[in-house]
Amino acid sequence: MKLLALDTSSEGCSAALLMDGHITERFEVAPRGHTRLLMPMVRELLAEQGLTPSGLDALAFARGPGSFTGLRIATGVVQGLAWGLDIPVVPVSSLAAVALQAIDKHQLPEGACVAVAFDARMGEVYWGTFQCRDGLPVLLADERVCPPSAVSLPDVSADRWIGVGSGWAFAGDMPADVAETVAVVDDTLVPRACEVVRLAEQGYRQGEAVPAEQAQPVYIRDEVAWKKLPGRD
Repeated sequence: MKLLALDTSSEGCSAALLMDGHITERFEVAPRGHTRLLMPMVRELLAEQGLTPSGLDALAFARGPGSFTGLRIATGVVQGLAWGLDIPVVPVSSLAAVALQAIDKHQLPEGACVAVAFDARMGEVYWGTFQCRDGLPVLLADERVCPPSAVSLPDVSADRWIGVGSGWAFAGDMPADVAETVAVVDDTLVPRACEVVRLAEQGYRQGEAVPAEQAQPVYIRDEVAWKKLPGRD
């Protein structure tokens, strides 16, 4: 399996290559450098493994939610590559990618839960809740955008909750029951392609890959639209 994943959904810019079970990654925090950094990262990763783009089996990208501009950059690059190479794409939730990062970093046990919050600007957060099952994050309720005061935790049996992501800077505005249940908060985690590629491998094997024109960002906010490849319906 040779799978290339991209992430530009936040201030981080990264690319990761999964090749025969081994992952290599390039990552840099560069809020305004995604366009400049992304393709050089891709070329370096492929060159290190002696691989050409035509040798890839599939592509993946963090589909959002996240930075509108960042999501458009990764989506455009992935669509262009997938269209030219005639290979499928696996879209991956950026919230799920951070949940996986939290599971690994904090060594969460089976059944532990993660509440991921990203700063969505305009006084809102992107919110997603996940449970650790077999070492991977499983979504518990629909991802959404809302004011911090409106977030909630699903009714699920869990011995431990952890909160991660930039949106937890607004923990003081969240409901008291959420703050009381979530014992540990790590607001430093941002999406990275190394988690995106791991979730994409699973998604690929579960039939979640789509053709280039269906590789779309997920903004959650309804008023934001994305135009597909020229000439596509």
